[in-house]
Amino acid sequence: MATKRINTAEDIYQIKVTLLGTKPLIWRRLLVPASMTLAKLHDVLQIAMGWQNGHMHEFRLGQRYFGKPDPEYRSMGMDPVENERTVRLSDVLRKTGPKLIYTYDLGDSWEHAIVLEKQLPVDPTAKYPVCTDGQLACPPEDCGGIPGFYDLVEAIADPKHEQHKELRNWLGYDFDPIDFSIDSVNQMLLPARPRGKTAKK
Repeated sequence: MATKRINTAEDIYQIKVTLLGTKPLIWRRLLVPASMTLAKLHDVLQIAMGWQNGHMHEFRLGQRYFGKPDPEYRSMGMDPVENERTVRLSDVLRKTGPKLIYTYDLGDSWEHAIVLEKQLPVDPTAKYPVCTDGQLACPPEDCGGIPGFYDLVEAIADPKHEQHKELRNWLGYDFDPIDFSIDSVNQMLLPARPRGKTAKK
C-alpha cells in the first residue's frame, strides 16, 4: 500500500525592515520562516538591527497590537494586546504590501516597517534566519529618537561642535553611522537558528 507523502517544507519569508524617519534609510533584509512567532521575530530584529533589547516593544497591524499582554492595560483603557508568543508571522503578513509596524523603546519610539517582499521555498542547504542585505548602523540606544540621533551624528562628526566631547564621552565607543556588516549580523544570529526546521518560541 502506497504511503501518502507529507510535505514538511514551509515557506520562507523575505522581509525588509526599515527604520522609519531615517534618511538615508537604515534597513535590513532578512530570510525567516513564515512560522516564526512574533516573540522570536523580536529577538531576530534586535540582533539584525543592532539594538540591545533593554526596552519595551510592540508590533502593530492596523488596529491590532501584539506584545506581552498586561492585565493592567485594559484597566487603564489601553488597546488590548495579543500575545506575541502565539501569533506567527504568517498570521499577520499573508501577502506582499501591507506593513507590520515594530516599535522598540516606547519612549524613543523607534518605528520599523516590516514588509513581506517574497515568499520562497525552503533551501535545504540554508540556515534561517539569515540577513542578506542592509544599510547603515543602528542608532545608539537612549539617544532621543530620530531627532536626537541626527543631533548626535552631527555633533560627533564635528570636533568644533559644542557637544562633541560630551556626546563622544557619553557614547563610550567610536560610533560610525555608516558601519554595517552582514557577516557580523549573521554570526550573532547563529544562536537564533533552531536545530529543527521551524523557529518557535
